[in-house]
Amino acid sequence: MYNYRNIAPDLYWIGGNDRRLPLFENVYPVPRGVSYNSYLLLGEKTVLLDAVDKAVEDVFLENLAQLLGGRRLDYIVVHHMEPDHAATLNDVLLRWPGAEIVCTAQAARMFGQFFTEQPAFRIVKEGDTLVSGEHTLTFYTAAMVHWPEVMVSYDSLTRALFCADAFGTFGALGGSLWADELDFEHAFLPDARRYYTNIVGKYGAQVQALLKKAAALDIRYLFPLHGPLWRENLGWYIEKYQRWSTYTPEDQAVMVAYASVYGHTENAAEIFASRLAENGVRDVRLFDVSTVHPSEIVSEAFRCSHLAFFSTTYNMGVFCNMQTVLDDLAAHNLRGRTVAVVENGSWAPAAGNLIRAQLAKMNDMTVLDTGVTIRSAVREPERAQLCALADALSATMALPVRPAAGPIENPAMFKLSYGLFVLTAREGEKDNGCIVNSVLQLTDNPKRLVLCVNKQNYTNGMIARTGLFNLSVLSEEVPFKVFQHFGFQSGRDVDKFAACPTETRAANGLRYLPKYCNAVLSARVVARTDYGTHTLFVAEVTEARVLSQAPSCTYAYYFAHIKPAPQPKPADAPKKKRWVCKICGYVYEGDELPADFICPLCKHPASDFELVEG
Repeated sequence: MYNYRNIAPDLYWIGGNDRRLPLFENVYPVPRGVSYNSYLLLGEKTVLLDAVDKAVEDVFLENLAQLLGGRRLDYIVVHHMEPDHAATLNDVLLRWPGAEIVCTAQAARMFGQFFTEQPAFRIVKEGDTLVSGEHTLTFYTAAMVHWPEVMVSYDSLTRALFCADAFGTFGALGGSLWADELDFEHAFLPDARRYYTNIVGKYGAQVQALLKKAAALDIRYLFPLHGPLWRENLGWYIEKYQRWSTYTPEDQAVMVAYASVYGHTENAAEIFASRLAENGVRDVRLFDVSTVHPSEIVSEAFRCSHLAFFSTTYNMGVFCNMQTVLDDLAAHNLRGRTVAVVENGSWAPAAGNLIRAQLAKMNDMTVLDTGVTIRSAVREPERAQLCALADALSATMALPVRPAAGPIENPAMFKLSYGLFVLTAREGEKDNGCIVNSVLQLTDNPKRLVLCVNKQNYTNGMIARTGLFNLSVLSEEVPFKVFQHFGFQSGRDVDKFAACPTETRAANGLRYLPKYCNAVLSARVVARTDYGTHTLFVAEVTEARVLSQAPSCTYAYYFAHIKPAPQPKPADAPKKKRWVCKICGYVYEGDELPADFICPLCKHPASDFELVEG
């Protein structure tokens, strides 16, 4: 059944997803599949921009037929003749005979190498155009990005760049096509880097030439042939291509690749990595070349500023899987890295010099003079040498200086200004809420929030599972009983909304407080990060309404005007021990503070309480 999407005026995505493909180009693992993007322009003339792989031919042809609705297909623009985009061209021509293929001269020659049919060709060169009503496509050659016949096209009306394999990525697309709705940096960037470095990475100079052409265009959209489509934050992704195509490291980081047969070389690599961490290197990645696909290691080598290769000697050479990695790095033109080398060999270590010889064939590689030779297992002398080698590599990095530590006075933390909110969620038929104070606006367009919630709160798990929440912004009118009700008891034990006479819900179906609030915000979670005791949620605002003009209640206002002051004790009252929460100031009275006590206000454990009277 057809599944096309309207992505710009008169322009439709008509591609498909293949989630069954195990190896892209029969080489690269794609556990998340791959998308094949094709586009249809329905202007005065109908223009198909690239076809797809045979794997998704059925849905592609249904999309095309449904949108054409009986109209003639006038042109087929072929940006790239590789079969994952062109294998279905012949079938398109059989169904819509008379369509003219618009491509470079070299692509036309390749067409004859793949197919016996010879359609009508319109051969285009740099700067040639194709007009369809208000749309004018201008063509730019992009030779060796990553085949010699490649071109890209720019539509002056939509300001879209149809960029062939440039800016593509592994990974099938889900409900959305757009990078900004898919949390691209976390969900797709590793696949995008692996796609670029392994598919296009050898041709950095050619990518640079294409980037210079693109810089002269006013681009609103990037429409690649694989992966998400771009309409926001294009500069961020283009900057990645700028780095990758100039072989500039993305991060100050160390990639350690090791080849180990019985675990001794692996042990050496872990000792080395531990020492790097002790020296302040915060990004160290270890890869076993026998279990990790070479494409992953190539991708990390492009990302990282520093590399280390640990290899056992095997048949008087470099271990076979390590040799494959080194060959791949050389084939993809990696350059400009600082490298450490460690070899192992029980009777005739030889891997170290062979690795150095391979690195010497690459451009601008700085290989540390000092290496380490291990004979079988690591002993104390070799451990010292490994630490010294890690120190030498660390010395070539601009590591942050650790600041001197001073005293930490908990009252100083109370000077930070916080708002106070009732955070609500719904799961199934259960509504719940809790008091939170760690909320801030992250961006304005789109409007996004950052919310930090203690894992002890039942609401935390509800949000993690449903991805939705509301925030009722408490005003200075709020009485202490609201904090008692939503903060001093758990939704695991009580229905916090059972006694609420008025049921108020936002458009997302979640409840919010009808009183004592000046605003309600609804949000959808787009990312989350685990910070041990707390979860940090990043969420996009889906609704925001003002409820009153009363000032917002701050943490300081709560302690000064809302929280009841401790009542003086009668002189003859029995003296009880008092423990004060160092985080929020909550006071617990009793004979002993239970070891498993949790502060009802800030949810911190008993270890964050101090005895003030006893």
